[in-house]
Parts: sequence; C-alpha cells; structure tokens
Amino acid sequence: FPVENPAQIGRGYVAITILDINDNAPEFAMEYETTVCENAQPGQVIQKISAIDKDDPPNGHQFYFSLTAEAANNHNFTLQDNKGE
Repeated sequence: FPVENPAQIGRGYVAITILDINDNAPEFAMEYETTVCENAQPGQVIQKISAIDKDDPPNGHQFYFSLTAEAANNHNFTLQDNKGE
C-alpha cells in the first residue's frame, strides 16, 4: 500500500535466533541383515525393525515405515506396524 506520509516511516533491526532442533536424522536402531528361509510360512514374521532419533524429545518420536511402490505391489511381503511393541 502507498505511504501517505514519509515522516511516519521507521526502520528497526530484528535479531532472530534459530535453534537447530533437528540436527540428527532418524536412523535404524541397529544394522539389520535379513534372510528368508525357503520354508517360511505365510504370515510368518521375518524381521522386526525399529528406529531412533537423537533429537528431542527422547521418548516422543513416532516413526512410520512403508514399502516402496514396487514392493507394495508384491503380495509376497507385507509390512505391519506393531505400535511400538
């Protein structure tokens, strides 16, 4: 909008401090190496995985895992959320 009276213009400085609260990316809780036996039964749990995040809050992170589009279309494998159990 146009300024009607230039005498009413003021300038000021603002200092903004940005706190880096997400400087650690989530990572797997351990290194996983998974194998599947040829006699595995349908519905059998093959591997449980978990992730950690070193950022705050220490017990408040929720992680979601998903299969790639190619794997999601392969009905031989599914991914189940165990709700932190």
